[in-house]
Amino acid sequence: MALAVFVIFVLAAASTGAIFKPGPWYERLDKPSWTPPNIAFPIVWSILYVMIAAAGWLVWREAGWSLPTVLWGAQLILNAAWSWLFFGRRRMNLALMEVSVLWLAIAGFIVTSWSVSSTASLLFVPYLVWVSIAAALNRSVLNRNPHAQSHAA
Repeated sequence: MALAVFVIFVLAAASTGAIFKPGPWYERLDKPSWTPPNIAFPIVWSILYVMIAAAGWLVWREAGWSLPTVLWGAQLILNAAWSWLFFGRRRMNLALMEVSVLWLAIAGFIVTSWSVSSTASLLFVPYLVWVSIAAALNRSVLNRNPHAQSHAA
């Protein structure tokens, strides 16, 4: 039952990617040559979301409410917010700041969950790598397109 709850939370976070899609605005932006192909994003995120749910459940099963569990929840909220900031609000600068905090939450989960479940900790390593790439891409796109973002509050 607890695993199902973690899956539902992850599906809710993942849904922001379906709600706030890249669309024509993103397609027109100048992007670096190392930008992953569009098809890579749903494939990679699908795999990562399974790993995120499993990691959260493993830690919950062993430690219940604990620092790793809180960091797991924080990273999931931050994960969901990024699509809204970048694609929904078109605030690449705020998305870059937000993804930096997301990176810290993921790293914090990896460190604090190690003593609870090394498997859960290791499940987050590919996620940290992917978010590192996403942060670098966010920064590069922002630098290449400084006037392409919304300046609305």
